[in-house]
Amino acid sequence: QVQLAESGGGLVQAGASLRLSCAASIRTFNRYNTGWFRQAPGKEREFVVAITWSGIATYFADSVKGRFTISRDNARNTMYLQMNNLKPEDTAVYYCAALRDAASWGTTSPTEYDYWGPGTQVTVSS
Repeated sequence: QVQLAESGGGLVQAGASLRLSCAASIRTFNRYNTGWFRQAPGKEREFVVAITWSGIATYFADSVKGRFTISRDNARNTMYLQMNNLKPEDTAVYYCAALRDAASWGTTSPTEYDYWGPGTQVTVSS
């Protein structure tokens, strides 16, 4: 069982930056492909970015490409989401997720992911 916990959310103004962290409870974190999703009030959970277990390959949603970066430190069992030039439309609860099936890496469907954190709120004011 993998337990995930996000941190780093907050209230910022448009144009600011935030870095989210996702800490995993297991030492085998490096066996899982992972990703970030977000969910705004009244909307479905939306794919943001995925990263392979090695950190070599990434896949971004068009809405965040060029503004967000993802990385992971497997020695610390932690994944990061650096968000720059934030916009009001980035306001949402952000979730990290992990995927057991290596063949499904990069999937944008939240139903494919097996483990989820409780989420962290990001609010961007205009």
